[in-house]
Amino acid sequence: MTTAADIMNPGAQWISDTETLDRAAQVMRELDVGALPVSDANERLCGIITDRDIVVACVATGRDPAQTTAGDLCKGTPRWISTVAPVEDVLQEMESHQIRRLPVIDENKRLVGMISEADLAHHLTDDQLAQFVERVYA
Repeated sequence: MTTAADIMNPGAQWISDTETLDRAAQVMRELDVGALPVSDANERLCGIITDRDIVVACVATGRDPAQTTAGDLCKGTPRWISTVAPVEDVLQEMESHQIRRLPVIDENKRLVGMISEADLAHHLTDDQLAQFVERVYA
């Protein structure tokens, strides 16, 4: 059985909810990623911010990314998956919430990786991938 741990991109990094969005953008550039999980003071997942979030919800609305924090953009219940979850659960979680990136959390509730569309593309059949894309982008 293929699990989330088998298909994830390991080594994902948190950004604190108190970090500014300009710092988040710098970290994204350094890591060559388009999204960062956001942690609270207890290193628990409180959301995800994307490069698009920074542009649309901050810059385009006239807010200052040097004064706006990652926590300011985190809304709703963060979605994540356990390392031991089967790939079918990964697909269900991403499809049902129409999300393109999913943090992977270990048994100690710590971030250990991320699953993106690219990771799925490497591990799914063409039919599975087509169904995923249809459901997420519908």
